[in-house]
Amino acid sequence: MLAILAKELNSFFSSLVGYIVLIIFLTGIGLFMWVFPETEVLNYGFATMETLFSVTPFVYLFLIPAITMRTFAEERKSGTMELLLTRPLTDLQLIVGKYLASLVLVLFSLLPTLIYYYTIVELGSPQGNIDTAAVIGSYIGLILLGGVFTAIGVFASILTDNQVVAFILAVFFCFILYTGISSLASLSFWGSGAYFISQLGIDYHYISVSRGLIDSRDLAYFLSLIVLFLYATYLVLRSRKW
Repeated sequence: MLAILAKELNSFFSSLVGYIVLIIFLTGIGLFMWVFPETEVLNYGFATMETLFSVTPFVYLFLIPAITMRTFAEERKSGTMELLLTRPLTDLQLIVGKYLASLVLVLFSLLPTLIYYYTIVELGSPQGNIDTAAVIGSYIGLILLGGVFTAIGVFASILTDNQVVAFILAVFFCFILYTGISSLASLSFWGSGAYFISQLGIDYHYISVSRGLIDSRDLAYFLSLIVLFLYATYLVLRSRKW
């Protein structure tokens, strides 16, 4: 599994595309936080990183599928999938290795944003006037969100040998789970059941974690989705051997 992890990381960072994806992400987030008037942090009048945590999930809708689209689709298209399956690795180790490699890249994209936190702390009046607990909770929320989106992306990649198709499928699945369910719950005819339906959506639990209060139900929700999509990936991989 560690060999797969190292192979995937090396493959990503040896490709110019990998760096381009990360640069686009950081540039986009930086523009939203410090340049665009509607979302610029300095216009809020108080120390907050709300812009980062409200914009990043929508950027992740495209960034993470771009990272994961090649995990299995490229292997199948290049014909190296059969070679991987002959190695002394279980299917689960192969899947988890590729998943962890993609997740490490997602977490790596978050590290430079800590500079924004430091900057806002220094700019606060008085200095350090920021809700650190909420910031930590929001970062945990982004990590969990990234974990779910990555699992979805890996699942989408196992479904096809075309990276573009894998990207589109992953974006679609992530969008439906993140905003689609909450939009569905907002329809008036659900009545009292609307609240229950909204709890099925990722954004409900992401917002809950972002408040700085880590609830075991939210953690269970995110971990369950990750396990569900990785298990679905395992079933698809197994079915292709029959």
